[in-house]
Amino acid sequence: MGVVGTGVMGKGIAQIAAQAGLEVLLFDARPQAAQDAVADLGRTLARLAEKGKLGPEALAKAQAKLKAVDTVEGLAACDLVVEAIAESLDAKRQLFTQLEGLLSDQAVLATNTSSLSVTSIAAGLRLPQRVAGFHFFNPVPLMKIVEVIDGLLTERAVSERLLALGREMGHTAVRAQDTPGFIVNHAGRGYGTEALRLLAEGVGSIEDIDRVLRETAGFRLGPFELMDLTGLDVSHPVMESIYHQYYEEPRFRPQPLTRQMLSAGVLGRKTSRGFYRYDEGQQARSSEAPTGDARPARVWVSRKHPEGHARAVALLEQLGATMDAAERPYADSLCIVTPLGEDATSLAVAEGLDSARTVALDTLFDTSRRRVLAATPVTALDVREQARGLFGADGVPVTFLLDSAGLVAARVVATIVNIASEMAQHGVAAPADIDRAVQLGLGYPWGPLAWGDRLGASTVLTVLEHLQASTGDPRYRPSPWLRRRAQLGLSLLTQDLSRG
Repeated sequence: MGVVGTGVMGKGIAQIAAQAGLEVLLFDARPQAAQDAVADLGRTLARLAEKGKLGPEALAKAQAKLKAVDTVEGLAACDLVVEAIAESLDAKRQLFTQLEGLLSDQAVLATNTSSLSVTSIAAGLRLPQRVAGFHFFNPVPLMKIVEVIDGLLTERAVSERLLALGREMGHTAVRAQDTPGFIVNHAGRGYGTEALRLLAEGVGSIEDIDRVLRETAGFRLGPFELMDLTGLDVSHPVMESIYHQYYEEPRFRPQPLTRQMLSAGVLGRKTSRGFYRYDEGQQARSSEAPTGDARPARVWVSRKHPEGHARAVALLEQLGATMDAAERPYADSLCIVTPLGEDATSLAVAEGLDSARTVALDTLFDTSRRRVLAATPVTALDVREQARGLFGADGVPVTFLLDSAGLVAARVVATIVNIASEMAQHGVAAPADIDRAVQLGLGYPWGPLAWGDRLGASTVLTVLEHLQASTGDPRYRPSPWLRRRAQLGLSLLTQDLSRG
């Protein structure tokens, strides 16, 4: 196996290949870079041995498998060459044209591109059918996922070889079609872009949105923390690229803020300032206001959504609230509504409630670590403080949002599920592969289709329909894949029988 390009990705691919027993030849156009990479990898493998992750024999074998070559001609005997050079279509085409004149016709050419079309890279070659994507994630030894991408002309046997090799190297290998973003970068569009839209609408602060998505939906990092970690010089171009490659599909629409931040050089951790400020690498966090001691005289809960009503009543009884069980609320009752994609205002109006005494509660997601509330524009300040005090009575923090269709978590997760459903509809990858790739590549609590099943496909469909009706924005239009499975009561992982 040859590896061209010995940056972080190239070295990571070479390392796992050598550990799997492949002989690996490394080449880099920069003088001495390949030799330095072999030395670096030798030290990396030795550190793994020191930690007990490699035995002495495995260490010696892996180190012996890594060799540098001084010229691209040194790769002539390879059965497979993986390029991990700069993301430049012209550079990759030029390299593959050069390799095609050196390698046997049976050798496979693989590109580790994350954003370029495999079909475009192979275009103009004598044997474009032997070119496929072999897309790893950084850091390669730890991110146990690789996407194998079929270009338009790629022979199935070629991608089958790469799928087998990916598994041999200890990774989960998934097959994807040559579409913008492949699986992981495509499926990841919903998280950051929807969070940015929430921020643009003033629904909550950066910290509010991050806290809600971490502590109620279960993401490891909030979207703004994640963009700071990745760097906007990386994440914003991907947002724009996928949006434009899909001909301005509204589901992938970026927001102007990240373009402004990129222009200003406010990139995240690497510049010590992004959505957050960083002091010696430590994120500055603000403290949350205490919930206070105010309490409502009694609490009435809407019965419009029975499951939400049941969850809200159970929580309120746990908190020791005095319940108003009347058909219509008493004049002094705090009125709680439980949205499924609606906002507090629309529910208050639909049920004829006093908007000054109405507050929305998110019951779709975990309430054990944080309670999420939203007020109508006219909810009285004393009523807000009573709700905050009640829902934080047991010490669990409370986030109060501006009124928003779908609040925060439901909007973001429904968007993620909907994008994954559309990927399945378009055959970007098999449903199970979409879930495996996203969970391993993005670290979501569940694969997006399985997450939709946990919430209920019909629930996600309802959230999206209400979001679309409330905003008029086609970004929320439900995927046919989601709608049909909700109507039939099927799992979102259910493949069409005609597709096998």
